[in-house]
Amino acid sequence: MTRDFIHINDFVILVEAANSEKPILDSCRFEEPLVAVAFYGSGNVDLNVAYGQEQIPYSYTKGLTLSFFADEKVSFEHTVRPDSPLQCIVIATALRNLEQLPHNEGELFYELLSELVKPKAPYVEGPRFYMTPEMERIVESIFGNHYTGKTKMMFFRSQVTALLSHFFGQLALAQESKAISKYSTQLQRAKEILVANLENPPSLNQLAQEIGLNTTKLKKEFKDVFGVPVFKFLQNERLDTAHTLIQNHGMSIQEAAWQVGYDSLGSFSNAFSKKFGYRPSKLINS
Repeated sequence: MTRDFIHINDFVILVEAANSEKPILDSCRFEEPLVAVAFYGSGNVDLNVAYGQEQIPYSYTKGLTLSFFADEKVSFEHTVRPDSPLQCIVIATALRNLEQLPHNEGELFYELLSELVKPKAPYVEGPRFYMTPEMERIVESIFGNHYTGKTKMMFFRSQVTALLSHFFGQLALAQESKAISKYSTQLQRAKEILVANLENPPSLNQLAQEIGLNTTKLKKEFKDVFGVPVFKFLQNERLDTAHTLIQNHGMSIQEAAWQVGYDSLGSFSNAFSKKFGYRPSKLINS
């Protein structure tokens, strides 16, 4: 498990990663009331937010962006499993620092996260959505960082600024179009169905019927919220899962391809190399 705290201006950035061969509970609290945004990477941990008698579970965190206010009484509990590693970036600032943030960043918090700036409970959830492909690439680059010292700080400063810019940009767009969370329950269910059935996914019509939307609405809203069409999301999930099965679980290329629903090894290898920039055989030989 690694947990790095980085201070940039009046922001505190927590970069946390954990893998485990058996289920473990990773718990943390903040030392003072904070407004924060969490970005979850390629892992898919269970998150439980606890304070007093309240328990708020989040069951599908891969790619999730979650904004919130939390005071020092709130505990964030991640359940890490062999197939569900933790990758989480939290960008936080104390309420007392909002007006001092550079480049008018504090104004964005007041305008777009007003419910968090004036909280009415120890924990208040703000807007949440799944990251766009651009945001996912930034998160991947942060966890793939190999810089040290001043170069690392420069790299983190640029990436965190870009990540926050995309986050507030998505909020502004959603506020204009009223797109956030109108169909979030159905769309999250659609995402869970696809992830649970990579080998034999439902057709678009079947998926639409199961979540209670028509196919046209499903295609439009899915792309608006997740940034990619339904088929592209399914393909990315298949390839990400196959990558993990080959690299971390010792599966052969053929076994991994079958496990995620590819009948043709050639089609799998071509799609894999297009996404990752190298053929799956590189994982076997490295």
